[in-house]
Amino acid sequence: MAWKQVGALAALLLTANLSATYAQNATTNAAVASATPARLNLQQCIDIAQQNNITVRQGQLTVANSDLQLRQSRLNLLPTTSFQTNQSINGGRSINPQNNQFVQQTIQSSNYQLNASYTLYNGLVLRNTIKQNDLALQASQQELTATQNNVSLTVAQNYLNVLTGAEQLAVAQRQADVTRAQLERTERLVSAGSAPEANLFELRATLAGNEVDIITAQNTLDLAKVALLQAMNVPINQSFEVEAVNVPDPGLDPYTATVQQLFDIAATNLPEVKGADLRVKSAELGVQVAKGGLYPILSLNGNLSTLYSSAASSRIANGQFSQQTIGFYTDPNGNQLPVYSNIEGTDARGITYGSQLENNFNQSASLFLRVPIFQGNLSRNRVTTAKIQQQNAELTAQNTRLVLRQQIETAYTSMRAGANKYRATQVQVASLEKAFQVAESRLNAGAINATDYSIAKTNLDRARASLIQAKYDYVFRTKILDYYQNKPLAFN
Repeated sequence: MAWKQVGALAALLLTANLSATYAQNATTNAAVASATPARLNLQQCIDIAQQNNITVRQGQLTVANSDLQLRQSRLNLLPTTSFQTNQSINGGRSINPQNNQFVQQTIQSSNYQLNASYTLYNGLVLRNTIKQNDLALQASQQELTATQNNVSLTVAQNYLNVLTGAEQLAVAQRQADVTRAQLERTERLVSAGSAPEANLFELRATLAGNEVDIITAQNTLDLAKVALLQAMNVPINQSFEVEAVNVPDPGLDPYTATVQQLFDIAATNLPEVKGADLRVKSAELGVQVAKGGLYPILSLNGNLSTLYSSAASSRIANGQFSQQTIGFYTDPNGNQLPVYSNIEGTDARGITYGSQLENNFNQSASLFLRVPIFQGNLSRNRVTTAKIQQQNAELTAQNTRLVLRQQIETAYTSMRAGANKYRATQVQVASLEKAFQVAESRLNAGAINATDYSIAKTNLDRARASLIQAKYDYVFRTKILDYYQNKPLAFN
């Protein structure tokens, strides 16, 4: 709702003339939670509500999660590397990993591998995913701003209700003071025999009615404070006061902007609209990401490996010779005679660990191409799903603008109705004030009874209370429309 965006406006509207500054949120929370009365301005109330509101905190987590996804998608552009090793021991008939021959002995072996892979092309999935996540992060931030504005508006409305209730209570108390003064004057006149005693009874009844009005106004103020504390998500067992704001009487000049002008400006400024548009762009990139699954994947792979085996050995000469037959020859008589040779003997020696790792070191590089041919239509269905999500995002954006226009139309109509009510109430109060002055003078002169005086006073009291409500309501609605136009907030 567009009302959600008015919080920031209302905050500045009602705190324009506040003298106190808000130093630390913790100090404010301690003041509200203390048993002694605290005095809060609107910005402090909004800050407390922003800290305590669960929806705002959930929005902050959503932004943090979106930021994490964006950073991860950027890291996905980097090569992937892994190192793996295994240490094993085999007994009995085993394969010697040094020469892949069977041996009958216990063998200890080690294997080390370092692998790396880098995606050269995958249908621009990685690049488009980064762009999509970036837009999703921006959308989350705009949605968080909208939520914060909604909280601010709720607090501002309740703060305004507290101010209205306090002013109406003050009016009721002033009217009771007027009645008491008139009652004291009438008591003297009755004692002097200048006024009938019936006037005294009528004024006492009027004073009793004023006392009821004071209690009613106090109850209304207490309920407004409860609503404000609840909007701040603070227990209601707190004693506090709000700082008064000097809201001057508004002018009644016609509002210059039209509904269309308000809508055109608001559609480019409200975070809800910005967030919805960013979701549309993100969904468009989601389609491109899904289409990337239809393209081949080309990657570059590298591998480094080496191994060690306790069965590996080499033959070393030992300096001992032996005569061995190396062949035969045929003499002139046709006899085959053996040919001997002295062959030096050897001993088997194990190859050191470091030498084996160096001798068995292997490097390899390869290009890997994966071409999707048929996957049960999985990739194409993903594209279709992404297109549906894009259409849904577009409809959401359209609906956001539709709701915005309707809310602006309602706010504009409400502003005009508020202006008419304030204007009429002003005239009513001015007329009733003159009527009350006449009634009071005639009562003092004994020309009317106390009943007529009480009626005139009651009518004036009600009109003044209505004027207070109409004044705050009209000012607030005009500032809402100013907010739609992105105008600076001021009381001038």
